[in-house]
Amino acid sequence: MRFRYLEWDDKYNRSKGKPPFETLLDLFQELMTLSGGDVRQALKWMTDLDQEHHITDQFGEGDEGYDLGRFIEELIERGYLEDGEQAVPRPTGKLSRSIRQKSLEQIFSRLNKGAVGNHKTVHTGRGLERQPETRRWKPGDDLSRIDSTGTMMNMLRHSSLDSFNLEEEDLQVHESDHYTSAATVLLIDLSHSMVLYGEDRITPAKKVAMALAELIMSRYEKDSLDIVAFGNEAWKVQVKDLPYLEVGPFHTNTLHALEVARHTLLKKRHANRQIFMITDGKPSCMFEDGRLYKNSFGLDRKIINRVLDAAVMCRRDQIDITTFMIARDPYLQDFVRELTEANKGRAYFSSLDSLGGYIFQDYVRNRVQRLR
Repeated sequence: MRFRYLEWDDKYNRSKGKPPFETLLDLFQELMTLSGGDVRQALKWMTDLDQEHHITDQFGEGDEGYDLGRFIEELIERGYLEDGEQAVPRPTGKLSRSIRQKSLEQIFSRLNKGAVGNHKTVHTGRGLERQPETRRWKPGDDLSRIDSTGTMMNMLRHSSLDSFNLEEEDLQVHESDHYTSAATVLLIDLSHSMVLYGEDRITPAKKVAMALAELIMSRYEKDSLDIVAFGNEAWKVQVKDLPYLEVGPFHTNTLHALEVARHTLLKKRHANRQIFMITDGKPSCMFEDGRLYKNSFGLDRKIINRVLDAAVMCRRDQIDITTFMIARDPYLQDFVRELTEANKGRAYFSSLDSLGGYIFQDYVRNRVQRLR
């Protein structure tokens, strides 16, 4: 790897103190997400943007400047791209991880940080986070949780100034949250409706998916994560491919997606099993007698009822479904409400206006938000 040392120039400090490479990397990652992993297209867009808005002008001119050519070289040097066919670089796993981490920073910037690999439940007992409430000590309790003040007060009730007698019944310990592991299947809708009507729903959906994936993998090491994409049918995808998913199939086979997710989770031995589904909320096809039955007009009750049956089966298997709805159509929201009621799960409606507008389940605290 080559390093260049230059005299400090205030122009380098215009982008919130970021050096040229970091500034351009942010833009490149956004364009890679939009292009579905097409490096050639992303670099073309960067060139067009630079020509129109003079982005690299802020990084100096001449031999001491920093242009797109140098940026591409550094992408390869730092391992974000590797040489590919026909002189077109290919994205690496490092770039995929970087895009996921960026999505996590953008979307979960306000999440409170907690211990790795733990999920708080409604139960209290032996755990990792001390609570203000106390209870009587029991054999096996962690002695580091002893409430010294409460224990002392209990002892003084039957002691005198001449004799302090500490008895087992005097011991009090702080309650603590009980933590558990979780198996998650993340469903992401890739049907054609995700880009209809002039709305790009797939890009924010991918960012939410990437943020959730990165959060689970980086902070919950004991958890499992499977990703399933669905359109005309459902299929498993690898985490590294998340930034580069593209809309393809025309229809939305929500039923098959839930079936694949359920069968995947039934093989897990985690204490909690859950499905996160990112969709625009309109099931429009299903498999029937080996053929694809489809209806793109409105909500077909034949399809909807089968989807609701699948939600009920998940509930019976103690699999929670949380739906992240990225469409505002009232009849689609009505379907999500039916699905949520059938599963006794949760649903959140997110805005496409900005990343900060997303409203969805806090994976760390596992809180419940009521549908409105």
